Amino acid sequence: MTNSSPSSYDEMLDADGSVRAAYAGYCKWYEEQPPDLLRRKKSEAEAFFRRTGITFNVYGAEDAEERLIPFDMVPRIITANQWRKLARGIEQRVRALNAFLHDLYHRQEIVRSGRFPERLLKGNAAFLPEMSGFTPPGGVYTHIVGIDLVRTGEDDFMVLEDNARTPSGVSYMLENRETMMAMFPELFTRVRVREVSDYPRRLARSLAACAPPAFDASGGRKPVVAVLTPGIYNSAYFEHAFLADQMGAELVEGSDLRVENGRIAMRTTRGWKPIDVLYRRVDDEYLDPLTFNPDSVLGVSGIMDVYRAGGITIANAPGTGIADDKAIYSFMPEIVEFYTGEKPILQNVPTWRCSEPEALAYVLEHLAELVVKEVHGSGGYGMLIGPTSSRKEIAAFEAKLRARPDNYIAQPTLSLSTVPILAKAGLAPRHVDLRPFVLVSPNGVDITPGGLTRVALKKGSLVVNSSQGGGTKDSWVLDD
Repeated sequence: MTNSSPSSYDEMLDADGSVRAAYAGYCKWYEEQPPDLLRRKKSEAEAFFRRTGITFNVYGAEDAEERLIPFDMVPRIITANQWRKLARGIEQRVRALNAFLHDLYHRQEIVRSGRFPERLLKGNAAFLPEMSGFTPPGGVYTHIVGIDLVRTGEDDFMVLEDNARTPSGVSYMLENRETMMAMFPELFTRVRVREVSDYPRRLARSLAACAPPAFDASGGRKPVVAVLTPGIYNSAYFEHAFLADQMGAELVEGSDLRVENGRIAMRTTRGWKPIDVLYRRVDDEYLDPLTFNPDSVLGVSGIMDVYRAGGITIANAPGTGIADDKAIYSFMPEIVEFYTGEKPILQNVPTWRCSEPEALAYVLEHLAELVVKEVHGSGGYGMLIGPTSSRKEIAAFEAKLRARPDNYIAQPTLSLSTVPILAKAGLAPRHVDLRPFVLVSPNGVDITPGGLTRVALKKGSLVVNSSQGGGTKDSWVLDD
């Protein structure tokens, strides 16, 4: 068994080639298996994914067909001790994000203190003046959060991005685990792995705890939760339908909803039924044509008025997308310390804000060495990876950067950790990141042990996004 990468931290093997403790149980099992077992199981898993409909759409793809997300059969494994430290850091960061959002839409004390520049809010499309002075039910803005992490050493985990608007991918985390348990049930009797399958139940419970003031619990009625999807052509539609089904919630589109008696009601076979909590997977711009984009047919006319009047909870709260801004990300160490009084447990990746003249000059001089991203970019698009780009690509990006420097940030090209994948010649190292999923309610912060590991399946690639050739893995957090 070989899995070496001289420039990256190898999560499975020590520098001397010995197996790290996290992978000891798995590697012992692997060595006992017939050589072709994992390949046969991989074909079975792909057939299962096709039958189940575990696909995604790529916007702008010429063929516009649904694609399978490549699934690698070798798990990514994290020890219980490593996870405990990660969980503390994630909780600290998510609590700070929620406090930051409340402050931005109220007194803006962090701006008054001089620790955060007001210019990052002015003209920022993700900052919604309509939320100013309004506190969501329970004081929760970020009901579901995805924190993207990268690892560069034994205990060196860094936050790459915060996803506080409409984080996706949790359905793949769940299906990856179900697939692994179906393919290799005996493996889970030998290696004790913490459970993730109860996430839908925990999500339903967390959302229900955020019921709005209009909710009447008398008579023992439970809050009514629904999932709002843009429809079947959305790239994450599988996940919307999956989570609604697993939670026992209704999956609705904007055309299924209307304002009735100061509430948002959904169409049912028995008439219109009020909704208490709406888990929306529609962006802010399309949520309410009376408040935002008047041409939107994806949202509900008047929902913002009902929301502000306490008639419904919207998860995540409108305006949380400001926390996804990559320029604001660069201030997260200050944000964490300002709202918690503590030093950040999890560090940021060093970041140059190209809106600042000195930083821009440095970035322009070192474009071939850096990763440059749009502040509102996602999915791996709109970015430059200097070390893997041609001179022509760098020159073209330089022109865009000079034209709109405030639209970009830059970061060093990190030596991301590697984990093994099943390649043609056996196990081979590939770069990964990790997206743990966090639930927030008035009852506290709930972090699912593990998350979604995305893997760059191409040798040497750092791009893990499924829309650009990446795949996924089951993420194991070992039990004590």
